[in-house]
Amino acid sequence: MTEIVMLRHGESLWNAEDRYQGQQGTGLSPVGHQQAKQAAEYLLATGPFDQIVASDLQRVSETLQPYLDGLDQPAVRIDRRWREIDVGTWGGRTFTEVYAEEPEVVEAFARGEDVARGRGETFAQLRERVWEAIREIAGATADRVLVVTHGGPIRVATASALRLPPGGEVTLDPPVNCSLTTLQVDELLAVTTLTAYNTPTSTGAGSGDVS
Repeated sequence: MTEIVMLRHGESLWNAEDRYQGQQGTGLSPVGHQQAKQAAEYLLATGPFDQIVASDLQRVSETLQPYLDGLDQPAVRIDRRWREIDVGTWGGRTFTEVYAEEPEVVEAFARGEDVARGRGETFAQLRERVWEAIREIAGATADRVLVVTHGGPIRVATASALRLPPGGEVTLDPPVNCSLTTLQVDELLAVTTLTAYNTPTSTGAGSGDVS
């Protein structure tokens, strides 16, 4: 069995401004940097990881850096499949701005329809690429892997592990900033167990949106 520990990034500047991010966005806010330091302390106290995997986006790399600073010889594998869901033209805009221009899309999403917001990705597409990345990790020899990523990938990974039907990820509370979610998977993905979801690592949990 491989233990996959997923860490959501700290609060970004756009999180603090309630803006959609997707695959765009900024680095961390001052609160986010503090969250990242506390998460690093938490992770360093839990013991080593055999492998570290991370999204390539700025808010993830800034979240991961304090943890890497505490290691002797850190090595990170960057994997774009762990990026946040692509929200296309919605990136950088607030809910109010988006709703004023595309009320029908916002309302369809609110009804549970898996629409490609901002002509980006659907959750089904996100779920497919994230599960492919998990399959790769499970097929390797590592026993314990840290994945630093975003709220959307964590939710779809959890939904897949729980065998929730398509769209089931929206029934899960969005992970807060710098929270941990842990899965146990075998190399064939025949056995998947959720052992922890949305566990805070800092005293300031921050935003729980999916961006």
